[in-house]
Amino acid sequence: MMSPRDIRCEEVIEQLFDYLDRELDEEMQHRIERHIEHCRDCFTRAEFEKRLRRRLGETSRVAAPESLHRRLREVMESF
Repeated sequence: MMSPRDIRCEEVIEQLFDYLDRELDEEMQHRIERHIEHCRDCFTRAEFEKRLRRRLGETSRVAAPESLHRRLREVMESF
C-alpha cells in the first residue's frame, strides 16, 4: 500500500490543476488524493483552488469574444 509520502508536496502543487481537471492517470490521481487526505497544506491549497473555480464558474456568464478564442488557439498551437 502506498503512503502519502510517495509524492512530495511540490509534485502535488505542480500537478494540482491537472488533478482538479481529472486529467491524470488513475494511479497519479489516487496518489495525489491520498496525499491531500494527510497533508493539511496541500488540502488547503486544493480546497482554495476548488472554491475559486466554483466561484468563477458562478460569476462568469459572459461568453468570450471569438477574437479571444482565436488568439488563444494561436498561442496554444505555437507550443
